[in-house]
Amino acid sequence: MYAAMQAGSTDDLVIQHAPLVKRIAYHLMGRLPDTVQIDDLIQSGMLGLLEALKHYDAGQGASFETYAGIRIRGAMLDELRRADWTPRSVHKKARMVAEAIREVENHVGRDAKDSEVAGHMGMGLEEYRRILQDTVSCKTFSVEELIQGEDSVIDDIHASGQPEEQFIQQGFRQALAKAIAELPERERLVVSLYYDEELNLREIGQVLEVSESRVSQICSQAMLRLRARLADWLEGKDND
Repeated sequence: MYAAMQAGSTDDLVIQHAPLVKRIAYHLMGRLPDTVQIDDLIQSGMLGLLEALKHYDAGQGASFETYAGIRIRGAMLDELRRADWTPRSVHKKARMVAEAIREVENHVGRDAKDSEVAGHMGMGLEEYRRILQDTVSCKTFSVEELIQGEDSVIDDIHASGQPEEQFIQQGFRQALAKAIAELPERERLVVSLYYDEELNLREIGQVLEVSESRVSQICSQAMLRLRARLADWLEGKDND
């Protein structure tokens, strides 16, 4: 247990790491509708922090901050899903886009272009990008969403009684890292700037010299492309 490794009580450790919870909450807020309250995210994140303090094992190799960040984001995503603020139609369209990306890339053997995916779906580029915009406005932009979101592999693992940590050790995170590394350059950069460097959409737009809405579309497409390329994992199949 992490607390046993540190001086002070659990309360002291919670206070010490509370800024991490707030930082993650405000980072997510930049991508969420106005109906989401920051206090709700922070409250759920604090519960995630307590879970991290309870379950952290230094012998696994990851730093506590890295482990806690995953738990905190996961708790916040759980709260967002319970709130059920994403229309079902958006989830359906997101799955349709991911499937179209997968089919196009399987056919052409390379990264699918926007125009190719749109054509495969029988729509114009403008309509396709509107779907991307709608999708990204209703979902958190987080790699954890792939692991812990709707139709995620973790739900399947929980249902089978297999621990999350054991599954991750078996290779999903490695597969996810590989899929991120193989994203088209601009999408890979956006993922890195948002998820690793923790820039918001406006700041990423300034780096790329594009509009904030265009960054949103790139974010959405990156996540959907990852979902398409990790479909075997997300469907609970073997990834060989």
